[in-house]
This record gives sequence, C-alpha cells and structure tokens, in this order.
Amino acid sequence: MNTARVEKSYKQAKEKYSELGVDVEKAIEILNRVKISVNCWQGDDIQGFMFPNQELTGGISVSGDYPGKAETVNQLRQDLDKAYSLIPGQHKLSLHSIYVDTDDEIDLHEIEPKHFESWVDWAKEKNIGLDFNPTLFSHPMSESGFTLSSPNPNIRDFWIEHVKRSRKVSEYFGKELEQVSINNIWLPDGYKDNPIDKLNPRRRLLESLDEARSENLNKEYTQDAVEGKLFGTGVEAYTVGSHEFYLAYALTRDLLWTVDAGHFHPTEDAAEKFSSVAPFDQGLYLHVSRPVRWDSDHVVILDEALQRIANTLVYDDLLDKTHIGLDFFDATINRVAAWVIGTRNTLKGILLALLSPVDQLKKAELDGDYTTRLALTEEMKTYPFGAIWDYFCYTNNVPVGMDWLEEVNKYEKNVLAKR
Repeated sequence: MNTARVEKSYKQAKEKYSELGVDVEKAIEILNRVKISVNCWQGDDIQGFMFPNQELTGGISVSGDYPGKAETVNQLRQDLDKAYSLIPGQHKLSLHSIYVDTDDEIDLHEIEPKHFESWVDWAKEKNIGLDFNPTLFSHPMSESGFTLSSPNPNIRDFWIEHVKRSRKVSEYFGKELEQVSINNIWLPDGYKDNPIDKLNPRRRLLESLDEARSENLNKEYTQDAVEGKLFGTGVEAYTVGSHEFYLAYALTRDLLWTVDAGHFHPTEDAAEKFSSVAPFDQGLYLHVSRPVRWDSDHVVILDEALQRIANTLVYDDLLDKTHIGLDFFDATINRVAAWVIGTRNTLKGILLALLSPVDQLKKAELDGDYTTRLALTEEMKTYPFGAIWDYFCYTNNVPVGMDWLEEVNKYEKNVLAKR
C-alpha cells in the first residue's frame, strides 16, 4: 500500500465532495459506529457442531465443495479471525444454536448459556458482539416440515423449549458483552402444494411464539426478531411464517421485524419496506443478502439493490435504529473471501449513502425541482468514492484495495489447504 497516495487521493476526494456540502469526516465517523453482524454459517456450510453429519433440511442447500471448510470450533474461529482482520471497523458475529462448544451430549431443547461460554470469551478478546439464532431445521423433530406450527403438540413443545433456551443464551451474550444481542427466529414450516387449511397453522405458530416468548427479558441485553419468507424449497405453495404474519406479530408484540433481502418476490424491493414501518417506530433487523431469480443467500455485491437498502437507511435516518446482519452461504469460492467481500460491500454501500448530499436532494424534492434531484443523483455516481473507502480502510488498519485478497490467498495456502 502506498500510504502517501492514499492520503493524497483522500484529500482530493474530500475537497470534491465538500463542493456539494458533504462532510466526509462526519461520514467516516458515522461509518465507524456501524456494526455488521457477520454470519458464522458461511464458514462451514451451515453444518454446526452439534450434529455435524446431519443432512440439511428445511429448504436449505449449499452448493459447491471448495476446499478448507471449517470442521471444528477452533477452525471456524481461526477463519473468522482472518476475515475480521481484513474488514474495517468493530462488528458482531451471528451464531446459530448448532454452533455449541461443549463435550456434553445435548439436544436443541437442552442448550444453556454455559454451552457458549467459549464463544463469549472469544468475543471479548476480539471486542465484538454476538447475535443468536434458534435452529429450527436440519433435525429429526423438523422432518415433518413443521416446527412451532406443527399439529403435533410434542413437536411444538420441543421447539418452544428450544426458543425459550435460545432467548436465554442471547440474554447471556448481551449481559456479558454489554451490547444488545438479537435473537432472530426463522422457521421453515409450510406446504409444497396447495393446503386446505391456511389459518390454523398460523394460529398454532402465534400461540407457540407467545409461549416461547412468555418470559420478559431485558431489552438492553436481548431483543427478539421474527423473519418471514415468501416461500422456500419444498414449501413453494404456503409458508406459515409469511412477511405479513410476522409484520403483524412484530407490531403487536413490540419486537423486531426481520427483512431479509432475498426473501421477497424477485420484483419486490426490500428497501421499500423500511419506510412503510418506520412511522410506527417499528424496529428492524436486516439480513443483507442477494437473491438470484428464485434463490436467495448469494454473497453480497455492491449492486443497485444493496445501494437502495443503504440509501434508505441513511436518507430516512434509520441507520441508528436498524440492526444489520448478513445471510449468505457459498461453497463454490473461498469461504473467508466470501465473508470479506460481503461485509466490505455492505460497508461500501453505507459509505456511498453517507457521502450523498442528502439535504440538497431533499430540498430539491420538496421544492418540486425533480430535474436537480435527478441530475445530482446521477452526477454523484462518478464522484471519487473509492478514495474515501481506501482511506477508511487505511485508518482502520486493514488492507486497502485488493491487498486483502493476497492475505486470503496466503491463508488458503498455509492453513485451509492443509485441512
């Protein structure tokens, strides 16, 4: 890295942006406060360590067999350490409950905070936060295709207990790490072909969620979020936990509504959902992902969809009110690189939004000057954003430009290839 060139380019770019009234230093200051919750399951293809040989179910599938997959807790943390060292800022990690670190033979309805103590120790050492996810898939008790909405009370009770215990683990994370831990609930329940009864599964889900969440926990430590989906593989005709169901549930239970960018119809824009719920002071949890046709969960790229998400968060002043997580898994490429690409791109999108002359754009719109609004929006696309991004990486002591890929290639040669 040529330090002098980075600083010179930054100074020139800063002057360029200042001509439009953009405060670059303030934008960097805000970006330094943004925490992205990195998804642990990219590192091992969603296998976890509770049932490492369990076949993926619930409509979840990972394609590819790139070498070097993490097979142990220590390997996963080692890979995460490398990824975080290449990502600017201080962030979080999103864990699924199957990523326990214990020698105890336990099932999902038996998890306790003690089974995740080593994760907390690691997070404290790395100065990152932890979010959590109950795992309601890839388990014998989910083979019927139903969990919390199952007509079988024994199945429902199993998963209710699992969610209860997941909430306590999340609370433990928040207390120990002194930052809120989001407990995100997603389940794969539904039908492949047209059902006759669409109402009662949702009634059962409502009752199960209420029971699972019956204990009031301190929101300074943990907050629940509910994540809907249009459909999934094997449940193409009917998804019990739809967007509409969870939005209504979140609004009436005062919890977070999770918007996953890959869980809507291909013609829908996930970013459009934010301002629809913001007037109700509804909290949001994002799963930044990338859908391709009917499939979701591709590695996040800096495309128009991501930029619309970032712009909406910044333009509508929702950045401090939204929890941002990632959700993708790709086994066709280097898994550490996938983390780095997806997280850095999410941060790039937010930085681009922060470098927009928002006040000018809003004034032009309010004045009915749509010509200026369009002209300025287009002009900004050629501004020297890259120089600001390079400086942000430089000041955060992470590689600038493509230097990070050289680090990943070395890591693959020296670590991943030897597994």
